[in-house]
Amino acid sequence: MFDAASPSSPPVSGSAHQRARGALRIEMKPRGATTVLGDLYQEGCLKARFPRPTGWAEAVLLNSSGGIAGGDRLRTELRVREGGQASFAGQAAERFYRALPGDAPAHVRTELTIEPGASAEWLPQESILFDHTALDRVLDVRLAEDGWFLGVESLVFGRTAMGETVRDARLRDVIRVRRGGRLLLHDAIRLDGSVAGAMARRAIAAGGAAVATLVHVAPDAAAQLDALRAVWPDNLDAGASAWDDMLVGRVVARDGACLRRMVVAGLQILRGGRLLPRVWMC
Repeated sequence: MFDAASPSSPPVSGSAHQRARGALRIEMKPRGATTVLGDLYQEGCLKARFPRPTGWAEAVLLNSSGGIAGGDRLRTELRVREGGQASFAGQAAERFYRALPGDAPAHVRTELTIEPGASAEWLPQESILFDHTALDRVLDVRLAEDGWFLGVESLVFGRTAMGETVRDARLRDVIRVRRGGRLLLHDAIRLDGSVAGAMARRAIAAGGAAVATLVHVAPDAAAQLDALRAVWPDNLDAGASAWDDMLVGRVVARDGACLRRMVVAGLQILRGGRLLPRVWMC
């Protein structure tokens, strides 16, 4: 006999819903001509695995809770020490499920610190949003003056192949990039209420159901602008601009599959032809 309640038993009246909590800290440091793991802390549902690729070091981040719902709280702190080179990739697309009425939004924070002479990539796969998602997410990147950074964030508003539509949601998604302590980029998406109506507007997504932002900061970032524009044909809703050693690319697509093809093409240009982490190809 088990003293615990059956997993199928209804919650006791007045009890709090179970929520996921996770914390992850990773430090990568150079050792000779390679970059290796310097420090690792894992708590709750956030974990990391470390393949052994040739070239850049890789860390694969995963959420063992199986998805994120309202009230979950996840925090990730990443650091690449001076002279290191590391890619941080997501194991798979992350799912953000509906929040119950009255739930606080899921609270997701990621901090990435890139020390002098270091290079880092932030390569999560798509964030798939379900109807009535509630999400408050911030990516905070801090680079040294001579640091190198490439990152992407992708949002998919429902799986089109499954007939899903996100009609209503609460979404706050922020990307902040600082170099040498100076703010280079504060990019914020805020949708509250009728997401389907907002996405239908021409000035927002013109009926698209998936969007992505690519950010590249490097002394030669502007030199990649023409190549990036060339890989995104004029008949697709994508564009890019460069200023102050930073390149920003935007993509709007009809569904997640189309978005991924465009993002992968853009990353291949900005990564100089290096293969994406294997988890992106699974």
